[in-house]
Amino acid sequence: MDENNIPEEEVDNIIVLNDENGEEVKFEFLDLVELDGEEYVVLLPADEDDEEEGEVVILKVEDTDDEEEESYVSVDDEETLNKVFEMFKEKFKDEFNFVDED
Repeated sequence: MDENNIPEEEVDNIIVLNDENGEEVKFEFLDLVELDGEEYVVLLPADEDDEEEGEVVILKVEDTDDEEEESYVSVDDEETLNKVFEMFKEKFKDEFNFVDED
């Protein structure tokens, strides 16, 4: 059986996070964006079973006591999310086909 149906060449970009229910969720790491001295990760859910296909997740990177470990927290500030996403879109405008939902 194929390991979670993810092609082998993509495994390096896959990270596993725990959601609020303690369930493991796989994401494809797309980019690390720095804004105002803070770092944010742009992730794409690896299990695209829902109708929100291709919707990215942006999380803030926070250091932990363990130097080899990072923590990701949700970002509530809509303005910050939009700035990070705009930076990501500009950087990858030639690699992804972005669809604006207005």
